[in-house]
Amino acid sequence: MKKQTHKLINKIIDIVFWLCMTVALWFIVQVFILASFKIPSDSMEPGLITGDNILVWKPTVGPRIFNLFASMRNEQTEIYRIPGLKKIKRNDILVFNFPHPNSWDKIEMHILKYYIKRCVGIPGDTLSIRNGFFHVEGVQMPLGNMDSQKRIAATEKFQDGIFRSFPFDSIIGWNIKDFGPLYIPAKDDSVTLDHTNFRLYKKLIEWEQQGSLQYKNSTVLLNGTPINGYRFRKNYYFMAGDKGMNSQDSRYWGLLPEEYIVGKAWIIWKSVDPYTDKFRWNRFFKVIH
Repeated sequence: MKKQTHKLINKIIDIVFWLCMTVALWFIVQVFILASFKIPSDSMEPGLITGDNILVWKPTVGPRIFNLFASMRNEQTEIYRIPGLKKIKRNDILVFNFPHPNSWDKIEMHILKYYIKRCVGIPGDTLSIRNGFFHVEGVQMPLGNMDSQKRIAATEKFQDGIFRSFPFDSIIGWNIKDFGPLYIPAKDDSVTLDHTNFRLYKKLIEWEQQGSLQYKNSTVLLNGTPINGYRFRKNYYFMAGDKGMNSQDSRYWGLLPEEYIVGKAWIIWKSVDPYTDKFRWNRFFKVIH
């Protein structure tokens, strides 16, 4: 009897050990290598459709380390990124924490709210939208989904909520057909803070400084102190959905901080029709471009 009890205890210890090892390995893979996300909407059609489950490859951009428990409590926390293997390029499809989970007026991170969009502008770019088409100064390559941009160019009437765009300023007056030019800041870039730049970069500066930026009597005030210009501490990106008529992206909420990028979309590992619950076998292990 004593021998059987000893064997049972030994077996339980082995099971607990290997369960802990499995959980630890799963955690390491999730943090440093791969993560799975489900596509919830049609904003990236036709390449990605509702019900696709994708793998995000983290080493390209570099995995992030931050206080997970603080993020779960919706507290803002410092994010550290391990250097990646490659730099983010225009037209990369990226998964990121949506920077405006509560309000488009303030940048915040919600650990459970993710978006997937295509990067059309990188730090240092000057981006415009001309008649619905993305343009970056000095860049000749097509940016974003061209068919979607053609449909926007050919559309004459829009619902007001779809047509107007960031920064929703009556003087600047940008919309999804006529936008910019908008300079996308890189780390250590400086800008002069006139009224236009105040409107364009207010959220970014307040997020970096965790303070308040105001414009009073032709003067910009940071936490009550007058400033004439600002040097950015972070890199930013301009993100766009492939289905431009139905995508909440940088055209509406502005620029994405680099810290919020999870990784580059890699493959569709599973796809399930949300209406029939049937597998879409032809989409399994399809590489994402």
